[in-house]
Amino acid sequence: MDIKELQIFTLFSELGVEEIAHFHSAIRKISVPAGEKFITEGEIGDSIFFLLEGQVEINQALTLPVGKGSADTREKSIIKLSADIHPMFGEMSLFHEEDRRTANVKALTECVLAKILKKDLFRICDKYSETGYKVMRNMCCILCGNLVKANRNVLKLTTAFSLVLER
Repeated sequence: MDIKELQIFTLFSELGVEEIAHFHSAIRKISVPAGEKFITEGEIGDSIFFLLEGQVEINQALTLPVGKGSADTREKSIIKLSADIHPMFGEMSLFHEEDRRTANVKALTECVLAKILKKDLFRICDKYSETGYKVMRNMCCILCGNLVKANRNVLKLTTAFSLVLER
């Protein structure tokens, strides 16, 4: 994998080639066939994925599990993304309680992904603290952006729900 492939991702923005090189050996390329999930909501997450080629769909369960044997498997498609916007997936589970995945990500077309394990990401950030600071700052920006979007979605849902109840 070429280091320039990684420079385009927000996680590595404002990092020099030498800094990105620290992560290069820990990242491996994987191929995912069309129709296959590579992240499953609720499973333990141990890595981040970067979409290099292809298109994916992110979806989430429509309901929360209410007890043992809860079998509601309905899902809501959240968004479809392609490699041309350089998305990454899995960052929530790196900092989330019990490191659980918060959504499903499925390949819509054959996809090529770059994958870095959580333990390697944090090991490199610890070893190269200035680079690690930049990466964690970028991660915070990504997570805050996701939180703002989620807050907007909750506001839209509660507004719609209150309008339905008023009728």
